Amino acid sequence: MTTRRQLLQALATGTAGMTLLGGGLVATISQALAATPPRRQISIGGKRVRVIDVHGHCVFPDVTPLVANTPLAGTLADLIKTPGLVMGPERLAYLDKEGIDTQVLSVNSWWYGTDEPVAREIVRIQNEKLAAWCAARPDRFVGLATVALQFPELAAAQLTEAVEKQGFRGVSIGGSVQDDELSHPRFNPFWARAEALGVLVFMHPQPAPGTTVNPRLAGKGFLANTIGNPLETTVFLSHLIFEGTLDKFPGLRICAAHGGGYLASYSGRSDALCDRGPGADCRALKKRPSEYFKQQLFADTMVFHEEGLRHLVAETGASQILYGTDFPFDWPVGVDFVLNSPHLSAADKEAILGGNAKRLLRL
Repeated sequence: MTTRRQLLQALATGTAGMTLLGGGLVATISQALAATPPRRQISIGGKRVRVIDVHGHCVFPDVTPLVANTPLAGTLADLIKTPGLVMGPERLAYLDKEGIDTQVLSVNSWWYGTDEPVAREIVRIQNEKLAAWCAARPDRFVGLATVALQFPELAAAQLTEAVEKQGFRGVSIGGSVQDDELSHPRFNPFWARAEALGVLVFMHPQPAPGTTVNPRLAGKGFLANTIGNPLETTVFLSHLIFEGTLDKFPGLRICAAHGGGYLASYSGRSDALCDRGPGADCRALKKRPSEYFKQQLFADTMVFHEEGLRHLVAETGASQILYGTDFPFDWPVGVDFVLNSPHLSAADKEAILGGNAKRLLRL
């Protein structure tokens, strides 16, 4: 008979449920997570509020055999070795300590370089595992589907199945695919399906030429991350705006990680260039660039400084900001970062910490 200790160890290494399907895997996870310590509860003005972390990473070792002896094997191995990235019972301990009621789970898009059969299987396994964790504790976890975005028609079909059959509330994507910008018309089938399903798209940068992969970012400071990641997000959003993707699919709702890159806080430069003449080629746009952050575009709270959060809210409005931690990476963006902001009203804090995500994810 498997003991609870063995179950916890198996979950931590990603091996639990490899021979279990459907309800069996859900039951295994539920048993391991049955006992949880008391958790911090967040109130604003005496009112209990639900805190939703929209930026929680995970990885599933179960897909390792699919990329064995390929260049991606090392990438996946490094992810698996990252403390806290593999789903396990310690995830709930973190959420309880931080006062996070629900975490939105996503897998960074490391598989865009695989061929179609492998990509199809990677997505199938990851979505099954994600769905099982969310089914085991639907009060604590919400899943964002993974898709093989390098094959847009397949990605659209995968998203449909994930939402309609597996209960996913959104989808996570990278900022580009093998040098292609996601504003390219070949990705329109995916964007059209995301719009039709009405789901949130969460964009998180991954290694990409010219932004995160750039020789000028070598040296000290881990610039590929500190500068490169927000830069990738900025380029991604700018192409969607200027190439007309957001106009073509006005029902899209996209949340960009890391405060929306640089664009959410600096869209005034894009507005100014459009106002000056033909340089930015804005003639076909239905809105000024900054106005896309009033409805279609959202950002998380990963801006770190009190003044940065004040400015982000001033630029976009509190309705466009979602709380995010980047778990398990240790950034100083706890719940108190929002709670203690002297510039936010009680209503703004409640919206940012959970109300906006609750609305967008239809929780």
